[in-house]
Amino acid sequence: MPLRPRALAALIAFALPPLAQASPTPAQLDRVQVRAERPLPQPRAVRADDPAAGDDVASLFAPLPGLALQGAGGVSRLPVARGLADDRVKIAVDGMELLATCPNHMNPPLSSLAPAQVAGARVFLGLSPLSLGGDSLGSALVVDSLVPHFGEPGTGWTVQGLLGLQGRQQGRAFGLDLALDGGDGEHALAYRLSHAEAGNYRAARPFKPSPLTGRAGHRLPLDEVGSSAYETRNQQLAFALRRDGQQLSLGLGRQDMPFQGFPNQRMDLTGNRADRVNLHWQGGLGAFALEGRLWHEAVRHAMDFGPDKRFWYGTAANVPGLMGEGQPCAPLSYTCAAGMPMQTRARSSGARLQLEGPADAPRRLRAGVDALVHRLDDFWPVSGAGMWPGTFVNLRDGRRDRLGLFLEGEGEAPGGWQLHAGLRLDRVLTDAGPVQGYDTDPAPPGSWASTAADAAAFNARERRRTDLHANALLAAQRRLGEGWRLDLGLSRRSRSPNLHERYAWSTWSMAALMNNTVGDGNGYVGSPDLRPEVALGGSASLDWSDPAGRHGFRASVHFTRIHDYIDAVRLTQNPGGFNVLRHANQSAGLAGMELTGTRSLAEGGTGHWALEGSLALLRGRNRETGDGLYNVMPPQARLALVHHRGPWELRLEGEAVRRKTRRSQVRNEPVTPGYALLGLSAGYRSPRWDLSLGVENLLDRFYRHPLGGAYLGQGATMMLGGVPYGITVPGPGRSLRVGARWRF
Repeated sequence: MPLRPRALAALIAFALPPLAQASPTPAQLDRVQVRAERPLPQPRAVRADDPAAGDDVASLFAPLPGLALQGAGGVSRLPVARGLADDRVKIAVDGMELLATCPNHMNPPLSSLAPAQVAGARVFLGLSPLSLGGDSLGSALVVDSLVPHFGEPGTGWTVQGLLGLQGRQQGRAFGLDLALDGGDGEHALAYRLSHAEAGNYRAARPFKPSPLTGRAGHRLPLDEVGSSAYETRNQQLAFALRRDGQQLSLGLGRQDMPFQGFPNQRMDLTGNRADRVNLHWQGGLGAFALEGRLWHEAVRHAMDFGPDKRFWYGTAANVPGLMGEGQPCAPLSYTCAAGMPMQTRARSSGARLQLEGPADAPRRLRAGVDALVHRLDDFWPVSGAGMWPGTFVNLRDGRRDRLGLFLEGEGEAPGGWQLHAGLRLDRVLTDAGPVQGYDTDPAPPGSWASTAADAAAFNARERRRTDLHANALLAAQRRLGEGWRLDLGLSRRSRSPNLHERYAWSTWSMAALMNNTVGDGNGYVGSPDLRPEVALGGSASLDWSDPAGRHGFRASVHFTRIHDYIDAVRLTQNPGGFNVLRHANQSAGLAGMELTGTRSLAEGGTGHWALEGSLALLRGRNRETGDGLYNVMPPQARLALVHHRGPWELRLEGEAVRRKTRRSQVRNEPVTPGYALLGLSAGYRSPRWDLSLGVENLLDRFYRHPLGGAYLGQGATMMLGGVPYGITVPGPGRSLRVGARWRF
């Protein structure tokens, strides 16, 4: 019988009276950890070191209650923090505020790393220090990868390394990781290489009406999730020098992704090359610590139809319509189109200077300035039929520049309170150049009639916008008694629209479909008149742990009200299918609760046994229309039985998700059924070896993730109604995973 969320919550409640984090065992030490930060950070460790964990860095954050993942490609899922996703969440990788540049956000910041390259991560849910950056709505994910490994002074040069292999049954996935580190007391050198590839995965049962892909002779089994394959490589090289209390490091990075399919997008990634340089300096100024950073990233991104999506379109393509087997025909003509190539070129540069101190004082001050300069060109070369004889300019000379100033202070206050307060001011400037469609000649044939009016109206208007953000944060913490602690916080945060939200201009359904960052199958049109979102939020948390640290419990409640929330309104009216939508400012509210706990059950000759559990409840609503918000998870619960004995760990974990019925009706978001999953894993850790063996979805249950998006993995995806409506992307069926890491 499936385990219902209510029943799982009852089991958690039964375990709680003494609940929470078990005391560390030798198998838990010296691990890469994801840390959930509190208003005055006292990190709580979460596992993130499984050598068979997978290829997507975002998956490291999924076990934290309040965090979920928006469906995308196999290595590009987007973290959703308390119902807010993508650009609304601040993500920093090695101090760089990287941006997704694709009109479908296929290259989000976390896709630039592999899980094995993550040295540590911090998660700020709802309330994050303003020094981490502005232009977001509160939550922040901070990931560190290349941490210099200096040797002991006077010991000479030492070298260490790591070699890792992993594989998964689903999609016949394979991964390789290599790490090399060398250093002495003053110098450190590091190199990282990760390669990952996978084919399409399969659901637990058939889920779609047809095997046709739109390509002659190419069909997919009814249980195979089309466009879920990927291949990616990430490399990093870093050098660090420390001397006389100062440290200087230079990091170089390259991501090369030849292909990544997207089962909930109408396009696939057919190439992504990102090159980064990151210069970081740390030093001192009297009793204060001083830090500076300069970085730059250049991205070349390409999209088209992958092997599971229809490639040929037009009257000569034979069999138009729903998932038909289109035949090749003469390209670059008004009757036939060969795919739909899309190219993006982007450059981002950042700078930061921060002063903090005085060291070891009861009250500390943090002040600084940061800047981000971003340039973007998004253009679609000619391919034939209506997409000729010229180049479609989706965004020309896109500009998004931000300059921010921040001031933070923390220390003791009367009554036993610890306070953290911050102020931040940001100026965000956006602009874009003139645009054009494929065809600029009114004489037929061509797409002039579909794009000329929109292009003319866009080019005739003023497009430059300057937004001023005023952000504030106040957090307080107080010990209430032995083992008890109370955390309170209030914040005001602002975010300006991204370039595609403001400047994607064409209402032509074919073009609008290619501007979609949420994976719902609809087309989106921007608006230069969008105002910045302003979020007013608050949270309260109560913690308890026993003096021995063997049991504990944490309960959190939170709310967020967002003025000028960027939602959508319909430009077409198809109540039972996909539509073209325009981004629009409205008002939204979110509220929720999270419970976490661990209870130590036994410890002795049989090892250490513990029970871990969590429950997350979230509600989101458009306050103007009464509609549900997109990316809001239904109630979700986890329960795990964990056993440690020496270097061994066994874990049996269950997850239950309630049926999603409150949905975004403006997007025609489908209902998803509730489900319960079970997983089993075993791990061994020694100074030299990490070994892992696990089975995901042990009972081979069929399920549809509530944030998985619309299934667009095969068929005539360029057409608004070219794929069946109402099918959501299913999760993978039972899958065996193995992994090993060797340290040398």
